Amino acid sequence: VQLSASGDILSVEERNLLSVAYKNVVGTRRASWRTITSEAGDDANANAIKFREMVEAELESISNEVLGLL
Repeated sequence: VQLSASGDILSVEERNLLSVAYKNVVGTRRASWRTITSEAGDDANANAIKFREMVEAELESISNEVLGLL
């Protein structure tokens, strides 16, 4: 794996750290998303829908940021 900004190749330890950091950041948001989605179901109220959309936007932003590093 190579970081596009600097062109340096990541060591195994750096790749593992990046992977763990990504999983930690995304894991809590994915858990929130699953809870919102399962509890809201078809009769979701406006607040649940807004919160779900906010979590989805955060997940997309984080994923794009990490992809931009690679």
